[in-house]
Amino acid sequence: MHPFSYTRAATTRQALDGGRDGGRYIAGGTTLVDLMRETVERPRTLVDISGLPLRDIMVAKRGGLRIGALVRMSEAAAHRGVRALYPVISEALELSASAQLRNMATIGGNIMQRTRCTYFRDVTAACNKREPGSGCAARDGFNRTHAILGTSDACVATHPSDVAVAFAALEATVVVLGPDGERSVPFADFLLRPGSTPNREQALRRGELIAAVEIPALPRPLRSGYLKVRDRQSYEFALTSAAVALHIRGGVIREARVAAGGVGTVPWKLHAVERELLGRRPSDALWTKAAERAADGARPLHHNRFKVELLKRTVERQLRVVGGGK
Repeated sequence: MHPFSYTRAATTRQALDGGRDGGRYIAGGTTLVDLMRETVERPRTLVDISGLPLRDIMVAKRGGLRIGALVRMSEAAAHRGVRALYPVISEALELSASAQLRNMATIGGNIMQRTRCTYFRDVTAACNKREPGSGCAARDGFNRTHAILGTSDACVATHPSDVAVAFAALEATVVVLGPDGERSVPFADFLLRPGSTPNREQALRRGELIAAVEIPALPRPLRSGYLKVRDRQSYEFALTSAAVALHIRGGVIREARVAAGGVGTVPWKLHAVERELLGRRPSDALWTKAAERAADGARPLHHNRFKVELLKRTVERQLRVVGGGK
């Protein structure tokens, strides 16, 4: 591990000053510390923000939700308001990591975590995300766990977060604080596809700090849930996953929010699936037809072609469960 300085911010202003000067924010440290040990990350300064007042979960009168960036994953998953309004968030959190990590990791840190691509974490391998212009070893290497959606010639790494998939489905907003004040970024724009600059992963400006994630008030009744497919039931990242939220009234699907994880360079909103569902009556045939659109635009590699069909089956299964079927 390389030498670094450490400072603990007592106020938001102190944190922002440290970030503006090039410091890296740290709270739970469940990802950044590992990357520092592996010399993938070499920050010169760490700014500890764990003492900042960003730990509240607020439920709006109309059913919206605001989750502070420093709320622990386990706290958010267990919160009565989160479980009642958006079970898809609680389920995604409970299927993430291990109990010990969920007790330490924060919501803000979770969506900021970097890819689990083995080539990214191996400093001897070519990785454009770690070292721009060096190449992408995953494209011709073992790429079973890599992305099939949103890829580019420069990068095929997946985003590892489960709860980010739920946030993408629900069309959340990320509230950030910076030297110029507060601003809101739609979740769809917050995490960046790799394109030719995979080293740029979030739409954050220098020194900005995540304050909260906000979920809009969606029509009721709302059924939602999260399904994760992985190689083992214990601590493991998704091969595919599906976050689904449906508003069904009068026997017709009025609102449909669907996103996938484990298959995209960012949590992948399945707009084509949503369009197939809207205005139609739930049925086995509908779930199957809609799920066929889940892999639209997929670009599988040598070892991850199986993800195309697995994604379709995962989405179909979760549509049936959330939509009231079996």
